[in-house]
Amino acid sequence: MEPKLFCQSCTMPIDKLADRGTEKDGSKSSEYCKYCYQNGALINPNMTFEEIKALVITQMKKMNLPPGIVEKSVKSLPYLKRWRTVHEKEPL
Repeated sequence: MEPKLFCQSCTMPIDKLADRGTEKDGSKSSEYCKYCYQNGALINPNMTFEEIKALVITQMKKMNLPPGIVEKSVKSLPYLKRWRTVHEKEPL
């Protein structure tokens, strides 16, 4: 089954509640994963786009995911909520 929800920072599927980050009130985030977002805030707010891109590639390769899946995730990064404003003035 194809994932429906993806972290708006790193592309990780977050359909499972256990994979979601938390809001300030302890509820589960509907936008971010547990690795990017805790207690209502991004864990690494100063991370650059190039850093997240490298991290996504590294983590997905460690999981032995097919190159096509890795490429699709990396290409979708600029469209995610966290990175959209970074790329608003750049052609995609």
